[in-house]
Amino acid sequence: MIKIFDSKNIVLITILLTFSITLNSCGIYRKTDAKEIPTNANDRIIKNVKEGKGFKIGNVGNRGSGNFQFASSNPLWRASLEKLNFAPLNNVDYAGGIIVTDWFSNENSNEEIKITIRFLTNEIRSDAINVIIHKKVCSTQNNCKTTKIDNELNSEIKFEILKKAAQINNDDVAKIKKGTGNYKLPGKNF
Repeated sequence: MIKIFDSKNIVLITILLTFSITLNSCGIYRKTDAKEIPTNANDRIIKNVKEGKGFKIGNVGNRGSGNFQFASSNPLWRASLEKLNFAPLNNVDYAGGIIVTDWFSNENSNEEIKITIRFLTNEIRSDAINVIIHKKVCSTQNNCKTTKIDNELNSEIKFEILKKAAQINNDDVAKIKKGTGNYKLPGKNF
């Protein structure tokens, strides 16, 4: 006769229950509709790009949002780098959402400026970025005064970046719709 409440059976049942509960709580299974997901990998990638999902590798860049985009897929980031191409860059951190130029000036000036752009969202909208400009005036080598500038130049830079980002985004969408997008993955071009 088999004893169900034998100590070996209780241990085995406990282990199996614990294992099944653990696997079930991991969220491995998500109910999806097969009609909504393309079977071709390239079609799935194009669908994800159109939906703005970006490209994800495990938990790399996951800061709680579950959505990580590489810098090359973010129109705001690309537009900011393009508009700041005249200045030397000091700190460029996509994961931290910040671009900081080095101090720069005209050749014959004792004034230098530094531009900082903080990204608050990936969406192209007026409150998506914050442009901060600092000005440093040096009367002698060691006597410098740094102040924060808050004038129309901040707004102009912000407007130009947003305008360029909208243009880049429209160009990307047009490429995807035409099927001529130049998106690359290892071994795949589409």
